[in-house]
Amino acid sequence: MSVFSVCAICLLFLVDLVFPKKACSKQDVLDYLNLTRDNEKFTTCRPALDWTHPTIVYFDIYFYGILSMIEKSQIFVPLFWMSVSWNNERISWNPKDFCGIKSVILPKEMLWKPDLYVHETAEKEDGPLNPYIYVTHDGNVKMEDDHKIVSTCTMNVHKFPFDTQTCHITVSSINYSDKEIKLVPASNSSKATQLARESILTKGEWEFLNISVSLQNESYEDQTFDRIKYTISVRRLPLMHFINFQLPVLFFLVLDLASFFIPDRGDKLCFKVTVLLGISVLLLILNDILPSKSHRCPLIAVYVVVIFSFMLLSLLETILVIYLINMNSEQDAKGVQTPEDHISDTDNRKRHVNGVEPQMNDTQLLQLILEELQNIRQSLVTDTLKAKTAQIYWFGTVKRINRVFFVVYLISVSLFLVFIFREWKVE
Repeated sequence: MSVFSVCAICLLFLVDLVFPKKACSKQDVLDYLNLTRDNEKFTTCRPALDWTHPTIVYFDIYFYGILSMIEKSQIFVPLFWMSVSWNNERISWNPKDFCGIKSVILPKEMLWKPDLYVHETAEKEDGPLNPYIYVTHDGNVKMEDDHKIVSTCTMNVHKFPFDTQTCHITVSSINYSDKEIKLVPASNSSKATQLARESILTKGEWEFLNISVSLQNESYEDQTFDRIKYTISVRRLPLMHFINFQLPVLFFLVLDLASFFIPDRGDKLCFKVTVLLGISVLLLILNDILPSKSHRCPLIAVYVVVIFSFMLLSLLETILVIYLINMNSEQDAKGVQTPEDHISDTDNRKRHVNGVEPQMNDTQLLQLILEELQNIRQSLVTDTLKAKTAQIYWFGTVKRINRVFFVVYLISVSLFLVFIFREWKVE
């Protein structure tokens, strides 16, 4: 070590002994600024030395979760971290005068804050907010808060549960026009989207897509107000809805198609009625899910109602078939004459000729009986052939009706399912 270095160290040691190091606190900064809770100079007016110079307010949100989305009441509850910063021209100090102190943390009520609010807020926020703000030596003030906002959101449930929703968070000042406060988004759309994807924590049944940031102007009573609009796009995860609702409806439809192969028409009718009642229960569940008012009819409602209509037509066709078969059986029963009827008719003819019963010997009686038996046999054969012919005709007609209806039913259902799933898939 050189002599010069030793002398320099000794000189510094002597300076510390003669002039001890100054002790500083952040309260010294507040005293220097005369910054107290009851000083209206810092809390009442906008902190601009020249009132014609607007205060530039940088606003940013960090979206990190979706607490809930309620379609029935059109409510969207996002979670995000809000950051607001601006310059207070009444505050500044030299860090060298205060032992290098470059920033202080103050209670919010000690300084003026921009009166920002969210347009879509449906309920007053009840969660705890950060009570402090961060102030730097050059007058830059930063305020950060964690927010859970219950906001309104116009939801389009046309493609439920394969839908994509876009909800808005619009921020602006209540009292200050753009001549006094200039709102500037601190992050653009790509940066806000990237930060949200990195920090997303809760999403439930929703998948976050992107955030669009835009700066807009709003005119009111000859004044123009700046506002920042955040458009949050999310997509529903449809798996559970598909498994719990759409798939059971499809299963009911398959069962209705399979019921065409049930031979007993009575059992077939009971089976179809039971399946139709099952669809009715699912319609009640759907009514609890979807909102009562919608700009367009949801596809899932079309899906269920049309399938319900197909099954109702199938039930009516079964009733028609059973009616035709029963009507044919009744006509056959009325048209066929029994052997007892033939014997009774013959006996009456022979016994009541001009009101006098004829006298016959045994040979004549046997011959008469033989002739009548031949007539009865010939009549029975003819009636039976006619009945069987009619029965074959009606059964053939019923089978053709059933076959044609099944083919048309199957083709119509297939075309409808292809159409409805293509509509769900199209963006």
